[in-house]
Amino acid sequence: MAINAGLASLSESLWTAATGTYMLAVVAYTGEYAFGKNGRIARTSTDRTAQASGVRQPALVGSSEATGGIADRLDGMADQPDLASQPRFGAGTVEPAGDAGRRWGRAAVGFTVLAALFHLASVAIRGIAVDRVPWGNMYEFTLVVGLMATVAWLATLVKMPQLRYLGLFVMMPVLLVMFLAGTLYTKASKLVPALQSYWLAIHVSSVAVAEGILLTSAAITTMYLVRARFERHAAAGTAPARFAALGSRLPAAAALDKAAYRTVAFAFPIYTAGVIFGAIWAEAAWGRYWGWDPKETWAFIAWVIYAMYLHARATAGWKGNRAAYINLLGFGAMTFNFFVVNIVISGLHSYAGLS
Repeated sequence: MAINAGLASLSESLWTAATGTYMLAVVAYTGEYAFGKNGRIARTSTDRTAQASGVRQPALVGSSEATGGIADRLDGMADQPDLASQPRFGAGTVEPAGDAGRRWGRAAVGFTVLAALFHLASVAIRGIAVDRVPWGNMYEFTLVVGLMATVAWLATLVKMPQLRYLGLFVMMPVLLVMFLAGTLYTKASKLVPALQSYWLAIHVSSVAVAEGILLTSAAITTMYLVRARFERHAAAGTAPARFAALGSRLPAAAALDKAAYRTVAFAFPIYTAGVIFGAIWAEAAWGRYWGWDPKETWAFIAWVIYAMYLHARATAGWKGNRAAYINLLGFGAMTFNFFVVNIVISGLHSYAGLS
């Protein structure tokens, strides 16, 4: 089947629409972070004694039962502060929810969902245009990773809608991934013979899903490090410097640490399956399961680092900065494998589609 140039052009237009809508979502998340109630609660750091003294929590507003729709449901649940989870340093008062913050937050979720739909349509139509799975080169793979990161964030909002105001720190990396895809753009084309296998759909899709979720975990871990430094300064009674001051508006460090761990725990089996599927495909294509090709080697290094992270958390009880640095090291190895190995280092997996 010939390449459908019209559909390929439509896919590129949808990529542009998705990128523009992600930009609007980032602006809206910034608005909620700056003007929304949750950011102010984190900043004032209401301690648990306030709750014991009879501070009332605002009523749940905008619930799904009353208004329907994901944006309304998330808005209502996000407006209910979790006083028990606030750190115990500093005193403050719970400020009432501002209409501006709610509007920014609802708009942010709406833009995110709309951008995800544009994004999904761009990937799907690209696949139809080339009559194959749409992740046969770095441009397409990058699009899929960004889409998976967005889906992971929306899934996180469904489970923990109170984290909505942190969307700025998750969607900014997604927006950067979209711009990166543009720099890696490759014209719609058929696959090279080595990639014409059903294992492409199985192996690459599992790796893309895992890497998209791990991108979200890396963003949460970065927020944790900022918040943890802020809490150390607050406990010592010193003024936080530079980026640590941003931690005043973030959730408790312990909550972010737990969220990052759970995200990795969910993604790691998917990534493991992707590595195994790749080994099976290698045996079918090259007659061996493992040959220490650069791509295979760095995939294994990243797998080992994430395994170390989960093992240290589960057995040695590692939490905090030590675990966070291991998590970021794993993401760094995976990113190195994606960029440097694909673009710079030559090997059996050199199918970036950039030449």
